[in-house]
Amino acid sequence: MNNVRMDNLSWVEYERRVQSGAVVFLPIGATEQHGPHLPLGTDALLASAISEDVAREIHGIVAPALAYGYKSQPKCGGGQHFCGTTSVDGATLIAMVRDAVREFHRHGVKRLVLVIGHYENQWFVTEGIDLALRDIGPDAGLQVMRLEHWEFLQPQTIERIFPDGFPGIALEHAAVIETSMMLHYHPQLVALDRIPAHGPAEFPVYDLYPTRTEWVPASGVLSSALGASAQKGQWLVGDVIGGIVQAVRFEFALGEV
Repeated sequence: MNNVRMDNLSWVEYERRVQSGAVVFLPIGATEQHGPHLPLGTDALLASAISEDVAREIHGIVAPALAYGYKSQPKCGGGQHFCGTTSVDGATLIAMVRDAVREFHRHGVKRLVLVIGHYENQWFVTEGIDLALRDIGPDAGLQVMRLEHWEFLQPQTIERIFPDGFPGIALEHAAVIETSMMLHYHPQLVALDRIPAHGPAEFPVYDLYPTRTEWVPASGVLSSALGASAQKGQWLVGDVIGGIVQAVRFEFALGEV
């Protein structure tokens, strides 16, 4: 099987694949606390692993992840007050995405997929894409897809995993979904014995600044990951991979590879 990782290819092999029309995937994650049981790199690790699985299905290429994301927000990432969370300003993320998209265009890439693994990134990534496309012009022949991998989870899978009710994707930070997916992809990085047992965080519908850090559980986990398993991770990953492959093939008119 061909290696799908751009950073493992020579420039000559990369150029050959790009010229043959390969879809390029750019994972975009964060360096952010994920409780006492998951690593700081969870968002980029998952976005990269998902991208690699999809790329294998369609003979694509996966670029090195952008591993610094927009500032962690209390109600979906715990907030900026945790040691290890290393974030960038929105303008910085916009600039990184803008530069990356322009560089892939310079390489000759015609179909680019940005795979977001950090909830707070999405609108800054969107702006970066928009500005890059404005820079290179409407006739450049570059098509860009932006997606958040959790949007491909199927309702029946969510119901199967959360028979007592789903707390919502924002509260799934370092919880059952991410922990199960990490158990599927990187079980050696998951400390099951350190999973907190507290219930889901309760937040008001508004935000306050400076941030009320006392709103956030001290563990950084917004909903307990107890019950996470590699089997559940396989179900979740199956939804995500299948959905992204279908979307990419449809939108880029790839057909079956």
